[in-house]
Amino acid sequence: MNGPREPPVEATLPHAGAAPAPAEAGDRVNILLVDDRPDKLMALEAILGDLGQNLVRAYSGREALRALLHQDFAVILLDVNMPVMDGFETAEMIRSRPRSQQTPIIFFTAMSEAEAHVFRSYSLGAVDFIRTPVVPEILKAKVSVFVELFKKTEQVKRGCCRSASTGSSSGKR
Repeated sequence: MNGPREPPVEATLPHAGAAPAPAEAGDRVNILLVDDRPDKLMALEAILGDLGQNLVRAYSGREALRALLHQDFAVILLDVNMPVMDGFETAEMIRSRPRSQQTPIIFFTAMSEAEAHVFRSYSLGAVDFIRTPVVPEILKAKVSVFVELFKKTEQVKRGCCRSASTGSSSGKR
């Protein structure tokens, strides 16, 4: 197939190739934006830029899956209608990996037959389904909730790990 060439995922990932660093509570978290149309990705970035988080672009389902190998994400915004691997196929593959099974996915589409897609989205573990054009304030509010949940979860994980490691070193033999 001779379609437009995908930019390499490394070009869109901050610190590509490095192992994901654990985020401190105040640090920026990663948000994955997946759409085959650069203009839509730019619009999402313009809407979500005020959140002050790392916005990672993926131009295809395949590129999104590669990004997930390098980083953890607080939330994934995933276009339903993409060539080669659509949003549903991408979501199925995301959910098949233990590391990303619980990552929230918000599907979005401008398709007129959205009702059928809504049911399929939720069956694949979507946390929301947004029809485009999006209302910027609503999208920001929804994404902000998942960013905060991700940060709180990371805080709890670090707290549990610290107390578990300090508790085991002081135990009797």
